Amino acid sequence: MARIPRITRILRYAALGLGAIAALLPFYYMLIGALQKKRDTSLGGLLPKPGNLTLDNLAGIDDSFSLLGALANSLIMTVGVVVCTLVFGLLAGYALAILRFRGRGLVFALVLLVQAIPFQLLMIPLYVMVVRYFGLADSYAGMILPFAINSVAVLIFRQYFLQIPREIFDAARMDGASELRILRSVAVPLVRPAILTAMLVTFIGPWNEFLWPFLVTKDQGMQPLAVSLANYSQANSTFQANPMGAVLAGACVLAVPAVVLFLLFQRHFTSANLGSAIKG
Repeated sequence: MARIPRITRILRYAALGLGAIAALLPFYYMLIGALQKKRDTSLGGLLPKPGNLTLDNLAGIDDSFSLLGALANSLIMTVGVVVCTLVFGLLAGYALAILRFRGRGLVFALVLLVQAIPFQLLMIPLYVMVVRYFGLADSYAGMILPFAINSVAVLIFRQYFLQIPREIFDAARMDGASELRILRSVAVPLVRPAILTAMLVTFIGPWNEFLWPFLVTKDQGMQPLAVSLANYSQANSTFQANPMGAVLAGACVLAVPAVVLFLLFQRHFTSANLGSAIKG
């Protein structure tokens, strides 16, 4: 294989570096803007100035609503959605990939069909069911139920289960293990990369979700952080010395958990060699 010329490598790395800077610049501006005592929209404002740095923007948010309470609501909603997604995704993915039953192809086609239906089209009937019929307004269950089953997670688990050699499951069945025992003790340990992938993919949606919690929660004490920040930016941010800085400070608080989660688990995205589970 011919070696890549040095100038080509330099240009390639330069292009990648510029792309990385362009991608990170909005996050950098968000952080700097959140710490500014007085808003500076000039190019010089991108450089931190010690005399213009403060944490008052964050304190101003906490004075308007309970920042820890809103974070707790977001965390409870997100954890509930992730747990339901993993449980139902594992069960559905295992059934669609490993089990043989009549109508399996139709079920898989319906899962794919759900992907093509925007959530906004289902929002009105879901609202009527959740709020009027079930009476789950201003509750964690009302915020979690519409997102409890994620078709993307089902597809992820199905594809990972299809990679596992069927001889593993046949051997477990010959030993007398039930399907749930096989799923728990054999399949789940082999698809840990899929579990982490589904968890990370699912986490971002409910953590940043605004419209549905906004519809089903009227009590400020039950609203997640995204809804509380939106209400704050509309009503109370203008009373701050730096209104935009206060909004950016809230955005930083909302972004930090997602960024930390990805940094901690990014190396787990690579799947293990599932074929090595069979010993010849």
